[in-house]
Amino acid sequence: MLTLRIHGWVALVGYAWGVNKLGRGAVIAGAALAAGVAYAHLETKWFTVHRVSVPVLPAGSAPIKILQLADIHLLPTQRTKLRWLASLAALRPDLIVNTGDNLASPGAVPALLSAIEPLLRLPGVFVGGSNDYYAPRPRNAAKYLFGPSKTKTAELTELPWRKLFQGFEGAGWLNLNNARATVKLPGGREIAFVGTDDYHISRAAYPPPPDIEPEALTNTSAAPAVGDADEPCAPATPSGPATTSAAAACSPALGQQGLTIGVTHAPYSGVLQQYRDDGVGLVIAGHTHGGQLRIPGFGALVTNSDLARHQASGLSHWKDIWLHVSAGAGTSPWAPFRFACRPSATLLTLVPAPALNRTK
Repeated sequence: MLTLRIHGWVALVGYAWGVNKLGRGAVIAGAALAAGVAYAHLETKWFTVHRVSVPVLPAGSAPIKILQLADIHLLPTQRTKLRWLASLAALRPDLIVNTGDNLASPGAVPALLSAIEPLLRLPGVFVGGSNDYYAPRPRNAAKYLFGPSKTKTAELTELPWRKLFQGFEGAGWLNLNNARATVKLPGGREIAFVGTDDYHISRAAYPPPPDIEPEALTNTSAAPAVGDADEPCAPATPSGPATTSAAAACSPALGQQGLTIGVTHAPYSGVLQQYRDDGVGLVIAGHTHGGQLRIPGFGALVTNSDLARHQASGLSHWKDIWLHVSAGAGTSPWAPFRFACRPSATLLTLVPAPALNRTK
């Protein structure tokens, strides 16, 4: 009798195990998903600095270090991010380029200006992004898979962007929103900049050269398709050009006026074509968050623009100009997740390159 009972219990356990097999699989899958979501949230606090060399200076020039800040999306309660921002002054850059989307709430301006106060003592330039002008709101993340997000600004809450820009300008940073400026570095060197406001929310108006009327500018409707965006140049690696020959082939003619750098928030092909037509040698942008959620071995799923996926972050060529897109330091507070795409700033070191004529 005892033997029969034991066999009976064994059979019952085996039956229960088989019946619940599908349920166990669901539990395991759910636990794995939960772990992935938890990690993706933790990664938003795992800050880093990328170091990238860009061969754009005239021969014989000393290197220039540019610290790019992008897509900070600050909440005043983000203490880890604030401490990291304050630590960036230790990189000792020559100048700062801020490509917008600094805010995630109206109360973030004082905290941001305080955290980057050491950087505000250095020469700097900035442009705005949509999340400088308007507060973020919840979105259906799946829609990003079908194209850039659509923003109806009339329905959004305005952020204190004037106070933010006044803080930057009061410290001496130059406002490049649809403007040109020249930055003078210690030692007397100068760099020409041309900037545009956020193309993503239709605020961009490319500034004409001083001797050209605005109506003479190239129409953005003539911009090329994304498919040929990086032709004919070879791609670059995140740490710089793939080869010396590739750098030579894609370096624009610098001429007597030296390098001109473009600064914009959202790297759409329309505005990139205008920079190229203007003879700009390097464009610095943000906006994409590097895709924010990346699949190892595949890369970014989206860029939230018409930029190709492989250009979602890092250094690459757009036709024959250099393009650097920062993965940024933040996220929307409504989607506080990153995966295989750590929040970051970039220290760009400009170095000499051969001066070759460009093919129009």
